Amino acid sequence: MLPVRVAYKCRAYPDSEQAAIFGRTFGCVRLVWNKTLGERHRDYHQRGIRTSYKETDAALTKWKKTEDLAFLSEVSSVPLQQTLRHQHTAFANFFAGRAKYPRFKNRNSRQSAHYTRSAFRMGNGELCMAKTATPLRFVWSFKNTDLATLNPTMVVISRDPDGRWYVTFAVDTAEPEPLETAGHEVGIDLGIKNFAVTSDGERIANPRHLTKKQRNLARYQRRMARCQRGSMNRRKARKKVARAHRKVRNARVDFLHRTSTKLVRETDIIVIEDLTVKNMVKNRNPSKAISDCGWGEFRRQLEYKAERAGRHLVVIDRWYPSSKTCSTCGHLLTELKLSTRHWTCPGCRTRHDRDINAAKNILAAGRAVAGENPGDVCGADVRRQGSSLPQSAVKQKPRAARRTA
Repeated sequence: MLPVRVAYKCRAYPDSEQAAIFGRTFGCVRLVWNKTLGERHRDYHQRGIRTSYKETDAALTKWKKTEDLAFLSEVSSVPLQQTLRHQHTAFANFFAGRAKYPRFKNRNSRQSAHYTRSAFRMGNGELCMAKTATPLRFVWSFKNTDLATLNPTMVVISRDPDGRWYVTFAVDTAEPEPLETAGHEVGIDLGIKNFAVTSDGERIANPRHLTKKQRNLARYQRRMARCQRGSMNRRKARKKVARAHRKVRNARVDFLHRTSTKLVRETDIIVIEDLTVKNMVKNRNPSKAISDCGWGEFRRQLEYKAERAGRHLVVIDRWYPSSKTCSTCGHLLTELKLSTRHWTCPGCRTRHDRDINAAKNILAAGRAVAGENPGDVCGADVRRQGSSLPQSAVKQKPRAARRTA
């Protein structure tokens, strides 16, 4: 079996000496990234030349020999080399159309340094980093994993804008055993009022984490705006703003993890829509509410958790009319306003809840997609129901729905 990379993120508590060394390393990493990015940008736009990783590595060696940048030799060279590799990967993703153009790093954002095995030593649950004299103190909270036997391939030291330190261990482990068959399939319709509505009729409420903290966050931002730039008071105010954002972010991620884990454990086949969140947030009215939901992160968690648990995640076309199609007879409406939350089908007179009906149609469409590759999904019933079957080319004028209370 192929190894699977797993990351364990823990809270770290470096002493004053270690914090100074890590802070100096963050500064050098940031300088190497920005200087390399600036030279890449200049060479490409002035001479049309793309810079390779080998050329950036040679440039870093020359920088260390200069008088102005000799301090780069005072920190571990491994995080600096990793920075060059990350930038090379970032440009490869950019030219492949998978990511945006790499940006310059800011000292006020999250800082991190990546250490490979040659730059740290771990034994008996103690972690010693390069250029430090004492082991780094951290809190291990994963009860199912023995820290004494941990053999990480990479260690990441990071510091959030609010001042908290973290250490992340990247470990290559064996592929986990798939979960037992649950005998259940579910379609999920994501929304704003309800975070998700399943085809079983279950409604998962939207916690609205940002809305709950928005008042305090606005107050902290006003205080920071009144402070003079570069002052110590502004630095303190910025930490309070970052702390408020961290609480919102942690609460959102915790909710998404709990919801996705529950779905993966209880369901064999999960069907969702292919939502383009990037385009949806361009609308100024619901953009904040959509961002607060975290639909993109929810899909990412479902993807890797379903793969590890042996489940199947089916993503259907975003243009599929799940809300306008009757899940009972397959009748397709001409128009359905967003304000219409319940409607009666003109074909079979079935009264539908908009979200539950959409979730049922999403599940039916997922079964049809899974039926195209029956070897990928075990035991899936791919038969389509009612008049959703392919019909003859007869000109039909769909009737509008009758809105009910």
